[in-house]
Amino acid sequence: MISFTTFILTLLALFSLSLSAPMRRDVFVPPIIYPKSGVVWIAGHHHNVTWETDGAPVNITNGIGRVYLANNTIIDLDHPLAIGFDILDGRVSVQVPSVPTGQNYSLVLFGDSGNYSPQFTIIGL
Repeated sequence: MISFTTFILTLLALFSLSLSAPMRRDVFVPPIIYPKSGVVWIAGHHHNVTWETDGAPVNITNGIGRVYLANNTIIDLDHPLAIGFDILDGRVSVQVPSVPTGQNYSLVLFGDSGNYSPQFTIIGL
């Protein structure tokens, strides 16, 4: 027969496990609305990157955002354009980096997932 102390300790352990169970979190995949296809940015200028926040879930898996530049869908992870902002802000200001002139640039918004903007042009310095 189980002693009363063992029984109580088992109940307390099970109770503490139920409290530490992870809260259900939802992945938030906000589409980038600016820059759009056909937009031209000039290196050194500042622009707001904007994305939709409508319909955001209450419990987002990762609400801390990062923005990276990609060229031909290859992301430059070594040089983030913006980090540490709230993904629910819907926008963040970035400075256009000094890169070679090209038409196949896009931005990638990371929080829960990686969302690519439409491709646009950067005129390099």
